Amino acid sequence: MTLRTYILKRVAISIFILWLVASLNFVIFASSKGDPVRFIQRGGSTTMTQAQRTLLAEAYGMNDTLVGKYLKSLRNQFTFGIVPPYFGWSIQTGTWVAEGLWWRLAITVFLLGSALIGRIILGIPTGIFAASRRGSKIDVGVVTASLFTYGVPAFFTQLMAVFIFSFILVHYGIFVVPITAPIDAQQLATLSGLSLYVQIAWHMTLPIITLVLVGFGAWALYIRNMLIDALTQDYIATARAKGLSERTILYKHAFRSILPSVATLITLAIPGVVTGAIITESIFRIEGIGTWYINALQDTVADYAVAQAVLFVYAALVILCNLIADLLYGILDPRIRVGMRR
Repeated sequence: MTLRTYILKRVAISIFILWLVASLNFVIFASSKGDPVRFIQRGGSTTMTQAQRTLLAEAYGMNDTLVGKYLKSLRNQFTFGIVPPYFGWSIQTGTWVAEGLWWRLAITVFLLGSALIGRIILGIPTGIFAASRRGSKIDVGVVTASLFTYGVPAFFTQLMAVFIFSFILVHYGIFVVPITAPIDAQQLATLSGLSLYVQIAWHMTLPIITLVLVGFGAWALYIRNMLIDALTQDYIATARAKGLSERTILYKHAFRSILPSVATLITLAIPGVVTGAIITESIFRIEGIGTWYINALQDTVADYAVAQAVLFVYAALVILCNLIADLLYGILDPRIRVGMRR
């Protein structure tokens, strides 16, 4: 199998899986009986105009056959809210779903993306450092700290951080910040320049720090264990017999051999950047995509258009990241490239 065939095969499989997800989204929505436009109106969406109701009814294919509705549903999902009906109508906001989706998604991606980068920057070097000193007090300390941060629930750490910063430090005037003040991207849109970045940092610093603290330990343990396993392989013994330095063995041989696994960990962690901040957003009152999705599932709201849009975007991101991981394996792992040529 050539590299080109390998890539095309992975892309085709990814498109097929995404089609299955979109089809399941349609089946779930189609199984609910009734007129979705009337249901949305009963949900309290008083800002919808007659033109918007007509567009929504046309988009849902109310007068079409089941096949027609299915094709319009696929078109609605695979256009990712760029063209009408923009993922449908949101009962919560009284606007098209796409209008509220992307700025909330930007907030969540900034929050969890920064936390993921922090975990990688802190966790990978810590794991390498511990593996290079296996059995020492430093190694024991790193493992203990990593297990502690990995075992303590994130919400507990965040609640303790809110208590410390909002009560003790703010109460005594040491640190004055709106620890639990809600962050709203619509308000941030009115700002520009330095004031915009100051406000973002003002609200995001504590949530990002807590997410890094509770997550870097897992990365350190993964890297440490994979490196220790790599350092016991025969090719490492051969490298030592050649007289290579431990630093060269560690980075150019052992760490390089686990790069495909590290790349997989990173790519598979990226989907969590979208839906992994539900509790964090609730604690720090951040109006991101996580809280929007949870509110959409409440019985009093039942904003299914939002739920479907979020699920489809999340599934698309997971599939994309798995595809990137497969392609990185083909690039980083020489064994796969050799197997392709055979």
